[in-house]
Amino acid sequence: MLFGLFFLLMRLLTIYCWILLLSCIFINLCMFGILDSRNQLVWKVGVFLNRLTEPVLELVRRLLPNLGGIDFSPMVVLLGIQYVLQPLLVEVFRTLLTR
Repeated sequence: MLFGLFFLLMRLLTIYCWILLLSCIFINLCMFGILDSRNQLVWKVGVFLNRLTEPVLELVRRLLPNLGGIDFSPMVVLLGIQYVLQPLLVEVFRTLLTR
């Protein structure tokens, strides 16, 4: 049971990292005109990715200083997941196993 929960949480964090990367790529493709945001399918995918990523990115943007037109919030979230959340989750799992 505990291993299943740990595996599920780690998998969800990995999936969220991929969604965040896809969102960044999608935004750049739209900005450079490769994808047409007037297309209904492209627009729906953009709204879907935006709804998944914006709540987390907005919190990080409030903490980061304004750096002009550069948005470092996706990078901060990815680094936070990779170097803070996942190792913390591993340590919690280890301590629960040794009880």
